[in-house]
Amino acid sequence: MDKYLLPEDDGLPARVFGAWTTEKLDYVHRYISMFETSMKEKPWRRRSYIDLYAGTGKYRAEENEDVHLGSALLALTTEHPFTHYYFVERDKDNLKVLKQRCQSATQKILFYEGDANQKVNEIVNEIIAIDKKKLPNQWSSLNLAFLDPDGLELEWETIETLAKVNKMDLIIYYSQFGLNLNLKNCYQTKSETTIDRFFGGNEWRRIFEKWKLKDSIAGIHRDLIDHYKSKLHSLGYVNVVEPETGVEPLMRTSKTKAPLYRLLFASKNELGHEFWKKVTRKDVWGQGRLL
Repeated sequence: MDKYLLPEDDGLPARVFGAWTTEKLDYVHRYISMFETSMKEKPWRRRSYIDLYAGTGKYRAEENEDVHLGSALLALTTEHPFTHYYFVERDKDNLKVLKQRCQSATQKILFYEGDANQKVNEIVNEIIAIDKKKLPNQWSSLNLAFLDPDGLELEWETIETLAKVNKMDLIIYYSQFGLNLNLKNCYQTKSETTIDRFFGGNEWRRIFEKWKLKDSIAGIHRDLIDHYKSKLHSLGYVNVVEPETGVEPLMRTSKTKAPLYRLLFASKNELGHEFWKKVTRKDVWGQGRLL
């Protein structure tokens, strides 16, 4: 395999991340593997992977400087690849590097430079147009979107747009740390904020109202996540609220174990949630995941 597609230093730029990134991507990679292994022989018109924050394709571990594949290349090099890939990256230099790393891949890849919250419309319109074509002995497209911004850049309108596709599973980055930093200031701001756009409205403010005078707001995230999931349910996604089963893995800092972010999963099919439950029962080290 081309060096650009292997987890090794290829001389191109790679961002530096902590061990929590490796843990996060292990969940994603195992879900992709289970998803594709189970679905590859079925008569889907196409099986598409959408990465709205694709980056450069590789990252360097903060702890030991080892080079790892990022989400885009993990999906591209999985044992049973998707038939189509959509990679979005806002930074033109990062996108240039990603394109270079993907140049030897044989799969169909479409690259988009710009804001994911805008480019998602082009991607969804293309998928819907394909699904509308009547083809004998073929099902509609099957799609998985990984939504992994650095912070709170993901907007609810993007989720609504993706949900227009009938079969669109979602793995969503939920920035617990970023919300903790911004909840109070955004609550005190009367105009629309990043948190309003993330949740798709101001209902989160009523949740914060109940917590703001308590000694700690650590427990607020159960209420906020349940609110987010209820909105997903309104879009046709299966309503699953089962934190005790490991459905929302929490990534923590390496030293202090402070909460950083969670992964939320959404599917319109119960089978997708069964896959996710199996994947999230254990962490990257094979241990039962801590809640």
